[in-house]
Amino acid sequence: MTDTPITKMRVDKWLWHARFFKTRSIATKMVSGGHLKVNGNNVSKPAFNVGAGDVLTFLQAKDTRIIEIKATSTRRGPAPEAQMLYNDMTPAREYVPPAPKFEGKGRPTKKDRRNTRPNWSDPLE
Repeated sequence: MTDTPITKMRVDKWLWHARFFKTRSIATKMVSGGHLKVNGNNVSKPAFNVGAGDVLTFLQAKDTRIIEIKATSTRRGPAPEAQMLYNDMTPAREYVPPAPKFEGKGRPTKKDRRNTRPNWSDPLE
């Protein structure tokens, strides 16, 4: 038996090896739910084979991830090893500041609430 590198592997297994999902069953459910595109084509079978050069587009939490596969692996290794398997092409997200908070004591008054929303126009305008 020779140690030949794996050129293609199941997409759910690759997503698990690359540490995008905590378990393989979660990756399988995501793929079979129709939330994955491989090279722009919808894929709904977890047994779909992927290899180096394929581009995956999928949802992870609330983010859309765009990943180019650089290599396949034979095991689910540590995070630095998993990061060598792909090139992340996801565009950087724009920072959205959290909602302004009331800096006084207790419950804000009606006037305080109006002043925390400076973008609202006056109803009489």
